[in-house]
Amino acid sequence: MMFYVNAFLIFAKIGLFTIGGGYAMIPLIETEVVHRKQWISKEEFLDLIALAQTVPGIFAVNIAIFIGYKIKGFRAALCMAVGTVLPSFAIILLIALFFQQYKHLPVVERIFKGIRPAVVALIAAPTFKMAHSAHINRYNIWIPVVSALLIWLLGFSPIYIIILSGLGGYLHGIYKQKKSKI
Repeated sequence: MMFYVNAFLIFAKIGLFTIGGGYAMIPLIETEVVHRKQWISKEEFLDLIALAQTVPGIFAVNIAIFIGYKIKGFRAALCMAVGTVLPSFAIILLIALFFQQYKHLPVVERIFKGIRPAVVALIAAPTFKMAHSAHINRYNIWIPVVSALLIWLLGFSPIYIIILSGLGGYLHGIYKQKKSKI
């Protein structure tokens, strides 16, 4: 029982102190789950990130569910998912109740303008860390760059990028396998 309470509190803390969404939560989740608690390995964490991105739903909730289910099953998945969602839900509810009447105040405008760069940094930091972990180098940096440009500039659907990337990885694996047999 204590494990479930602890898991809930860990993910509630992550959900409470992370502004910027699921991607901004990655370093906090990694610190807690991989380094402090050592519930899963770094490699498993990277695999779970990739998996959480490919299924529908909220990224942070997906990763909480996958981690919980992997280490203790359904109950842990539920505790971690609720812990992730509850703080954000409460904060959004409070903002929705009071934002309309205070949004025109200069102090409120300045607070939200000040949060924007922090959110960009919170998303950029795990992006660079994941790029390093995924062994992005000068030979394959073109893949994420071209993918981002196709989505951003040409309006390609990320679904097509994911499908093409998976197909490309599969074909590259077949090519490397055949090359190693020669």
